[in-house]
Amino acid sequence: MPELPEVETTLRGLRPWLLGSTITEVQVRQPALRWPVVKNLPDLLIGQVIVCMGRRAKYLLIKLQQGSLLIHLGMSGSLRLLLADEIWRKHDHIEMVLHTGKRLRYHDPRRFGSWSWATGDHYQLAKLGPEPLSKQLNGEYLYKKARGRMVPVKNFIMSSDIVVGVGNIYAAESLFSAGIRPDRSAGRISLKRFCILSEHIKNVLGSAIDQGGTTLRDFVDSSGEPGYFKQQLQVYGRHGKACRVCNAALKLQRLGQRSTVFCSRCQK
Repeated sequence: MPELPEVETTLRGLRPWLLGSTITEVQVRQPALRWPVVKNLPDLLIGQVIVCMGRRAKYLLIKLQQGSLLIHLGMSGSLRLLLADEIWRKHDHIEMVLHTGKRLRYHDPRRFGSWSWATGDHYQLAKLGPEPLSKQLNGEYLYKKARGRMVPVKNFIMSSDIVVGVGNIYAAESLFSAGIRPDRSAGRISLKRFCILSEHIKNVLGSAIDQGGTTLRDFVDSSGEPGYFKQQLQVYGRHGKACRVCNAALKLQRLGQRSTVFCSRCQK
């Protein structure tokens, strides 16, 4: 699944080309995504100017003169910027044509993504926690939220109502960097250790964004180039291999139906 750094990379790649452009044509070839695409989406978009683009959690937000699009890439979605018309691939579902001649095409083999339209607030954003790179996320915030919680800390920081965008990969990497076992109860972690963890969440995600996201099977950035953060992964996907710090074999366990890899020596 494209995680926050991949979505941020996509935003940064697309924004210079889309901002200020007028939408001249919209094709919806497959409306049956995670949530059905509104039937009159072309009528709603054609003639409007893209006035602002941003990201909230793993959603891309494209604001127009009247209303906005909220795009989620789901498990396997991607957005490609085409300089001219191209043959539609099997899992290309939506295309937005701009007055400049450029085309934004949405590709999603599993169709778990979405294109949602609203003239006001999008309900999907209503209960989300703070952004991980914002000042709102700090050790004190996490410590207060964790009081009385016996859930494993990895599941805790992956909860979108606690903090957004810390998916499986980056949760595992942040906990390793902070020296905290992923299965330790969130409510039993000290304020000091949460302060350390919050800084490592910011550092890991910041590094991933700078390097273009993590190379996953279904993700390429908007220019067609894969991300490079995978080269820096310390634990994710390295079960049974030697820890890069202490050389101990990395262990694998299941937490909340997700596999997680950790080092029993470096993480306590």
